[in-house]
Amino acid sequence: MSSSHGVEAAWREHRAYLVNLAYQMLGDVGGAEDVAQEAFLRLARTDAAQIDDLRAWLTVVAGRLCLDQIRSASARHEFADESGVLDVVVSRDLEPADRVTLDDDVRTALLEVLRRLTPGERVAFVLHDVFGLPFDEIAETVGRPVGTCRQLARRARAKFSAAAPRLADIGNREHQLVSDTFITACANGDLQALTATLDPTVWGVGTILGEGAPPPQINHGPHDVAVNLLRYLGHGATLVSGPAGQPVLLAFMNRRLFAVLVLTLRDSLIHKIEASVDPSAIGLG
Repeated sequence: MSSSHGVEAAWREHRAYLVNLAYQMLGDVGGAEDVAQEAFLRLARTDAAQIDDLRAWLTVVAGRLCLDQIRSASARHEFADESGVLDVVVSRDLEPADRVTLDDDVRTALLEVLRRLTPGERVAFVLHDVFGLPFDEIAETVGRPVGTCRQLARRARAKFSAAAPRLADIGNREHQLVSDTFITACANGDLQALTATLDPTVWGVGTILGEGAPPPQINHGPHDVAVNLLRYLGHGATLVSGPAGQPVLLAFMNRRLFAVLVLTLRDSLIHKIEASVDPSAIGLG
């Protein structure tokens, strides 16, 4: 396989994962896409055939790029602008259409904790608690000993736990694994891979926001749900995991948020998808 073909294959397999990874650290989808782009540019200037684990290599490169950005922003006392994001509450007692309303307590606590994390704490926490990377790989990214990285993640975790009990259960590993596969399948328009993430009895409901919106659209079964998802998410959309690793996905088009998806898992498969869509965000309203 030529180097260019290796990079192309890596792009299809790992770009969506890399954007999501960077988004969790930066909180900005544009910055996350730029980090992924730069990571792949660096890969193109490298002999990919000599790299044993492309995903791990890209993770280290992206992690370092994010770390540089976080340090730079911290030095300028800046923080990612979340004003354009449709915020999500995760209470299961609410109707689907209400889940794009702002949960001020959770959002305020989350942003305040992220502001208080040092760059090293944020990167170590996201890589380990959210994405499950071992500390020896994180040490290579952060440029510190393994024991220090463990301490950084532990301190970050303690800050989340102290800020609000509802933020303590961050980084549900089952959800992250399913989300990774789901996001990559959508990014590649891969109907078979997307269907494989869905429970045989899956059903989805899509709610359009705005005046004069049609009734919610409901689909049943893996094929119909997957086909409908790719209709909206398989053509240029960017999907990332929502705040604090909750079972929520955010969909962007041209770096503008246009949909929020709340997932319900059962036995490591997606049993239910509740989507709220703002068509005006992508010029359809």
